[in-house]
Parts: sequence; structure tokens; C-alpha cells
Amino acid sequence: MNDTVIIAGAGPAGLMLACELGLAGVETVVVERTPEPRVDAPGVAINAGTIELLDQRGLMAELREGALVLPTEHFGFLFLDSARLDRPHENTVLILQPKLEQRLERRAAELGVRIRRGTEVTEIRRTAEGVEVGVRGPAGDEVLRGRYLVGCDGRDSTVRTLAGIDFPGVDAVFHGIVGDVEIDVADLGPGQIGAFHHASGGHYLGAPLEPGVLRIMTAEFGVEPPAGDVPVGMDELKAATLRLTGHDLKTDTFRWLRRYQNTTRNADRYADGPVFLAGEAAHVHYPFNGQGIGTGVQDAVNLGWKLAATLQGWAPAGLLDTYHAERHPAGAAACANVRAQVALCHPPEAVAPLREIFATLASFEEVNTYLIELVTGQSVTYPAAEGAHPLTGRRLPHVPLTVDGADSGTAALLRPGRGTLLDLTGGRSAPATAYAALAEGFRVDVRAAAPSRHIAAETVLLRPDGHVAWAAGDGKDLDGLDAALRAWFGAPAGG
Repeated sequence: MNDTVIIAGAGPAGLMLACELGLAGVETVVVERTPEPRVDAPGVAINAGTIELLDQRGLMAELREGALVLPTEHFGFLFLDSARLDRPHENTVLILQPKLEQRLERRAAELGVRIRRGTEVTEIRRTAEGVEVGVRGPAGDEVLRGRYLVGCDGRDSTVRTLAGIDFPGVDAVFHGIVGDVEIDVADLGPGQIGAFHHASGGHYLGAPLEPGVLRIMTAEFGVEPPAGDVPVGMDELKAATLRLTGHDLKTDTFRWLRRYQNTTRNADRYADGPVFLAGEAAHVHYPFNGQGIGTGVQDAVNLGWKLAATLQGWAPAGLLDTYHAERHPAGAAACANVRAQVALCHPPEAVAPLREIFATLASFEEVNTYLIELVTGQSVTYPAAEGAHPLTGRRLPHVPLTVDGADSGTAALLRPGRGTLLDLTGGRSAPATAYAALAEGFRVDVRAAAPSRHIAAETVLLRPDGHVAWAAGDGKDLDGLDAALRAWFGAPAGG
């Protein structure tokens, strides 16, 4: 039996999944249609939730170098106050998607993942042992065989189409342009650097990438775009920039330009037999708050360890089914909150009273916290049993910890990509000792840390993706821990 996982698409979701599988020792091959890494990938924002996921695999430190940190978060360009949060929080950073993809591709290669560029999927055949994938590459047509195929091949996913998975949603009337132009900063007009909500309900972004290069993104809601076969050019970008900023864009030189859409879609299902979907192949929405990249990376981190557990023979029954059960609602929630943000922007006359009231609501501490966690992906909570500890299903906050007497943090505990039983009493309580003894034989690491005011539990069981599988306060819950260990990590060795 061939236990290879085939990934279609070398964007953030596909490459992050490749890293997760490589870390677990799973044979993985990525096929990517483009022959060279893209320089025109439009993503630019990495939010706090994505930072945490990258950091827990040791990928964020290099990316932080030279990155611009935004002063706070926003909901529909109503600005929030991250300084008021009661725990450490990293604001969104501007990191170009090509830089992120380069880092992920390099790490995947280090972990033994094969990446085949200039190769596209042409056919899918389900077999008794998995899947056969017809591909076309530089050497012609061939068939790849594996246990699973994961479509991470974008909003126009070939994998999704060939698998017969519907992609319902809405396409709004919208005119958007994104690209990089060459311009001296001295030639920029007022309002051509920064991001803002225009009185028309549209949006403008002007972000310096390097000396003499500006990333521009224009968004005009309710405006019909040119026909799809009309190439986008500087005249179109300059006209949109003038409408949104009131000033001419004083350049005629661009490196790349493309139109983008205000489309919201969520696939009917994220799994169909041996075929899975992740990233924009599974869900697309308007580009707000770095949620496009973030939700795709969350998909990858959720799916990777579950595929590895299944292939390595220790997965409990139904583990792979939890991918759709957990990530499909998360994708729908991302689509919904982004649509809500767009609804706060346009049409301007109709939404002005709503924006005023919403701004007042956002000044309340609980609302401010809720919205920040919502738009950064930190509020994602997976289903938990009735009566479970409130942390169950949530991601454990990334906070400093003293682990085994040394300075550490939540992220460092998750570097190996394994489950972790975290004792936050420093090994000094009788229940913690009993919990550690129970965890022996399961595929989890047991670590002792000093108590943290940011984690309202004495003992926490973490899944490899950082979500809490079980938690306990000052009581003893051996039966609950045993059930959680078996539900997520299978039977113990020898039992």
C-alpha cells in the first residue's frame, strides 16, 4: 500500500500542510502548476492567529525580520484596541505572501517533501487503496499514486471540480485591483500611503514594500469591473486610485497588476473519501484581516496530524472525520464575519448609522476582545462535550511559561508536532502526578510548568495543533483525561 499524501497547490495552505506532514515523517509530494514561485501572490497580512501557528513550528522568527507591525486590528475599518487585551497579543504584521511561501517551501524541502513545479492535476481516480492522480508536467502525462489527495489549489480548484464537490456562495458586484507599482515616495499624494475606508464605502491600501515600490490595493463595492478579457493596466489603476484618494498616481510603471473579486464561497464538504480540500479550494471571501491566509493555515495544521496519525496506524476511529466537522464551520464563520465587515462599509448612506452604533459597541471591553479574537482567528473553538472545561476546544494562548525550570512558552512546547500534557502546578499536586502516570504510553509529551495567570487551568491536554483536548482545574478528573487521550491519541502502547 502506498502511504504517500499528494498535495495539489504550493500556496500557504498546501506548503504548511506539507511541513506538518514532513514533520510527522509522512511521505509527501506537492504538485504546483506554476513553474516558478510566484512574485504576484497578493496576500500581505499575517494576523495573530497565523503568527501563533507559524511560531509553534519555529517558522515565525525569520519572517518577523523587517516586517511592519500594524498598530492595531480592525473590524470593517472600525479600529479596535489590542492594547486593552488582558493577555499578550501580537498585532497583524505585513509580510508578503511570496516571502511566506518561500519560507514554507524551504522548510518542507528540509523535511523531505518533494515539490514538483510546472505540474498540474488532470484526473482523479479513487481506488481501493487510496487515489490515483493524473498529472501533466514537463515530462508529459503520468499517474501518481497515494493514500490521500489534498486540494490546496485555490479558488478555481481543479481537485474540487474533479471530485464533484459543490462550491456554493455569492459573487458581489465589485471592482478591485491589486499590484505593485514603481514610484518615488516623494511623488505620492496625500492618503496614498496607508489603509483607509473611503466615504464611497470603498477601500484603499498603499504599502511600501521596498524603496521605490508600493503595493496598491483598491476596492470599490457596487462598481461593475471591466470585462474579464480586458487586460488590467495602469490607466485603470490610476483612475481607481484617483477616485479613492482624490490624487493622481504619478507613475506609469508597474511590476504586476491583477483584478480580484468580492466572492464568498464555502465548499459543501471538505472531505470526500480519500480527497480533502484546504485553503481557498475550500473557502474564499473578501481579503480582510489576513483571514484568507490564516484560515488556510489553520486547515493545514488541523489536517496534517490527523492524516499522519491515520497513516501511522494510531488514529482512533473517526479521527479524519473531525477535519470536516471542525474546519467546515470555521470556514463558514470566517466567510460570515468578513461579509459582516463588508456590510458595514457599503452602501455608505445606509450603513452610516450602523457604523456609528457599532463603533460605540466596540469601545466596550468584552466586544473589543471578541472582535479582535474573531478577525485574527484566535476565537476558533472546536466542539466539546457538555460540561467540559471552558478551555476545551480553544487554542491555548501563546504566553510565556517557565517549563521544567527554564524560560519557555506555549509555542515551544508544540514545536515537535506532538500532543502535550501540560501540568501547570510545576508537578507539585497529587492530581498532576496521577495525570502524568495515566498519560504514559500515549503519544503525548508530559511537561511541567509554573502556574500562568493567562491559563485558567491546572492541567491541560493539547493536541498537536495547539487546541485543548481536555483541561482540569483543582479537582481530579482521571476518567475525563483517559477519555480524551483515547479520543484523540488512540489506545496506549500495549493496550
